[in-house]
Amino acid sequence: MSPTSTTLRRTGTLAALTLAGVLAAAGAASAHVTVHPESYAKGATDGVLSFRVPNEEDTASTTKVQVFLPTDHPVLGVLVTPQAGWTAKVTTTKLKKQVKTDDGTITDAVSEITWTGGRIRHGEFQDFDVAFGQLPDDTGRLSFKTLQTYSDGSVVRWIEEAKAGADEPENPAPALTLTAGGAGAEASNGSGGAAGSDADSAAPSSASSSKDTKESTASDTADDSTARSLGTAGLVVGVLGLIAAGFALARGRNARP
Repeated sequence: MSPTSTTLRRTGTLAALTLAGVLAAAGAASAHVTVHPESYAKGATDGVLSFRVPNEEDTASTTKVQVFLPTDHPVLGVLVTPQAGWTAKVTTTKLKKQVKTDDGTITDAVSEITWTGGRIRHGEFQDFDVAFGQLPDDTGRLSFKTLQTYSDGSVVRWIEEAKAGADEPENPAPALTLTAGGAGAEASNGSGGAAGSDADSAAPSSASSSKDTKESTASDTADDSTARSLGTAGLVVGVLGLIAAGFALARGRNARP
């Protein structure tokens, strides 16, 4: 085999492996279970969180989704939005530390929501909406560990915590960033209502809040998809540049006397 052929073969192999890695990484990133919007103001009231669950299996459907809500920094006044074909089971837990609000002292909070009965097939995703009365104001991040069960019995555990400065874990738990209050607090605060609220007070404003949050989620999702597409396109262009450089090098060597 000539030096030129060897160079071209090696360049083509390297380019193919690089491109495959880029596309695999892009696919893996989009398959995570996520929560939307990605941030709210600390202590926000009367809002909606949407848990997006994509199906990443080719031959099995998602048939059960379990979302675990933190109880050390509890989410108060949780209400579940009905989902066609799905049945939600809400589990409450007695809090180790009671939470005082303007409406009284809260001793129990939702710790788990389990959806069953429906199916998320290959190439599909499902949004599970949860309205809340009040988010905690004593932490900057909430992690919602999630279990995704498939029709073949396999379970994906989205429970790994992302650490500052480290690469994203393979199965990260959906996480919500809580920002400090201020000028942008009302925008992240759903209705911008009073801080104290329970499940009953969350209900009247959940419809308008859900609409606003859905529009925000759609915008965030579009921006995120665009950013991922541009990033992937940039990497693909880099791979094509590598291929072109390989061919140029091969031609240069072949032209030498």
